Amino acid sequence: MYSILTPKKVLPIYQPTMVNAELVDSTLLDTRKYHKIADFKLLNQNGETITQATYKDKIYVADFFFTTCKTICPIMTDHMYKIQKEIKNDDEVMLLSHTVTPEIDSVAQLKKYAKLKGVIDGKWNLVTGDKKQIYELARKSYLAVKTSGDGGPFDMIHTENFMLIDKKQQIRGFYDGTNPDDISRLLDDISTLKQEYQ
Repeated sequence: MYSILTPKKVLPIYQPTMVNAELVDSTLLDTRKYHKIADFKLLNQNGETITQATYKDKIYVADFFFTTCKTICPIMTDHMYKIQKEIKNDDEVMLLSHTVTPEIDSVAQLKKYAKLKGVIDGKWNLVTGDKKQIYELARKSYLAVKTSGDGGPFDMIHTENFMLIDKKQQIRGFYDGTNPDDISRLLDDISTLKQEYQ
């Protein structure tokens, strides 16, 4: 009886108007519906082309990092590894980490980092590619960075955000990738989201 009376938890579908304006590209500030992750074409740690098709019919967790970062990235990567451990036998869920310094993070550098961090190929893609495309994805699709910057080597202030993306390429959650409580919440939300597809 109790389960009948308890409303099922449904995750919000995030639109640019629902997110801190600092994280949203000015061209999207009035977008109230139909926001989706744009198509992309990037290379992973094995030199394979990764596109939206790689994530077709998948739920995935996305973030932005760089391999030489000594501050929040190692914590974020450790937490991504923890998520990978929880979902490694779940064919419905994947991970996607974009480098914000593609000029440093070549395929070979990402491969080295992937081996060091225990990345499972086919489950977790670390991607590099055209800097402009990565930055546009961060600003206009994932609503994940604070500025497009001044053109210097670190002209994008990436955040600790992890984004939960559904099978329709919509953002369903934002989480602090450095906070263990948020990682637990993210894992719970993956379970909630999976129920939508049952």
